[in-house]
Amino acid sequence: MNDYLNIVYDEKLRPYTDYPAKLTQFLFEKFNMQAGQILLEPGCGRGEVLRCFKDLGMSVKGCDISLETAVLLQDLEIEICDLEDSGLPYLDNSIDVIYTKSFLEHFYYPERLLKEALRVLKPGGLIVNMVPDWESNYRKYYDDYTHRTPFTSISLRHIHLIHGFEHVTVEKFRQLPFLFHSPFLNSLCSLIAPFVPLRAKGKIRWVRELMLIGAGRKPLKQVGTV
Repeated sequence: MNDYLNIVYDEKLRPYTDYPAKLTQFLFEKFNMQAGQILLEPGCGRGEVLRCFKDLGMSVKGCDISLETAVLLQDLEIEICDLEDSGLPYLDNSIDVIYTKSFLEHFYYPERLLKEALRVLKPGGLIVNMVPDWESNYRKYYDDYTHRTPFTSISLRHIHLIHGFEHVTVEKFRQLPFLFHSPFLNSLCSLIAPFVPLRAKGKIRWVRELMLIGAGRKPLKQVGTV
């Protein structure tokens, strides 16, 4: 089987851009991440976001099922593993932040990752999961045949709460940097979105297609502990 990075993330189809740096800076500030914290990205792929978190002073780790990831990211601490079968190859209470993007929806049983995340995060540790918003993407969601579990705002909130996270928040998010801090322009995009073609190309597609950002914290004290 061809490596998925070489097909889905072919550089000609998805060239490198400055978007990961802008997204990383936004998330770093929004969730009050700190330089020196240990950040893990399961499903890190080409490592663009992981490198940006490193540039912000975080100590980064990544894991992926693709052997190509290890080749592309030889200078970073990378583990190759099948997370759905074997879990996260990290010690209990060893990670400050877990970040994923376009990852959780590829699991038949995404709760397995949430359980593993709770295990490896330090008490008070942060998890941030970004997934496609089913309500705005359902007509083309399965263009990617590896999508397994769709999420709505409600289901993304519930999966975090049910599996032990607290202070859970979920919000809709457009992947256009000029909208990151502009509620007014976001509202304007909501009015325009129904008129954007279903499979529009370029940046205009992100007016229509929304992501969800789900975040939560590992409790400082686990149930049953003293």
